[in-house]
Amino acid sequence: MHSNTFVYGIMALYVASKLGIKELLPPFLSDDLDLQDLLTGVAFACGGSGYDPLTSKLATTLSSTDQLELFREYKEKLRGLVGEEEMARVISEGVFLTVMGANDILNNYFALPLRRHEYDLPSYVEFLVSSAINFTKTLNNMGAKRIGFVGVPPLGCCPSQITLGGSPSRQCEPLRNQASRLFNSRISQEIEILNAERSVSGSKIAYFDIYYNLLDLIQNPALYGFKDVSEGCCGSTVLNAAIFIAYHSACPNVIDYIFWDGFHPTEKAYNIVVDKLIQQNMKYLM
Repeated sequence: MHSNTFVYGIMALYVASKLGIKELLPPFLSDDLDLQDLLTGVAFACGGSGYDPLTSKLATTLSSTDQLELFREYKEKLRGLVGEEEMARVISEGVFLTVMGANDILNNYFALPLRRHEYDLPSYVEFLVSSAINFTKTLNNMGAKRIGFVGVPPLGCCPSQITLGGSPSRQCEPLRNQASRLFNSRISQEIEILNAERSVSGSKIAYFDIYYNLLDLIQNPALYGFKDVSEGCCGSTVLNAAIFIAYHSACPNVIDYIFWDGFHPTEKAYNIVVDKLIQQNMKYLM
């Protein structure tokens, strides 16, 4: 399972490919889904989703609760395909990645005033952490034993957020990065506690650090063959995502860029970060 395809959720696809599970991770809701894919992995991702239910409403997409309901449907289909015992085995031996939080912070809390009127930043982070832990507990209760909880990246280093921050020298926007670190610090603590509680039943629930792995690329670009760390290949510094990039030409040298557009890393950057995550967390994945 992974969530939030448009921002960093694509990571699950790279992990599946690099572990030799399958080259493509098909969406569970695809009309063309082959039932045999239920045995080797599917994606429950919904672009724009988050742990805050308001985030999903703003993006008119499925919520994290809706995605858990899709997992229930998946279990029923898998049970019908292979029976109860094999269904339980497939799920208990599977690897589940949860990748959310960025939309909550960027597209909800910082973009619109409603949550900022209700919460200061530390309080909102606690709200997100509580929701994320409840999500993870429910997933575990539904049979998922090996869960990788991916934190949020250095959101202030996204080209769009640098532009919003107004730094003449194109430095990372500090408040968004502070929010990322605060969320990651709290959720990693809670994941460690949850893992200790659930390990007696054979579960492995681990926090995966994307923040410092991606920040390493941004702070040391030459080590990884990058030249541009603060602009996107497609659309440069425009506040661009999928709805805007049709109006901009892509750069001719994408391998020099860490970011594809205002939010999303390039394939090269993803590959490097995922390699790091697999090396650091293989014991939780296999």
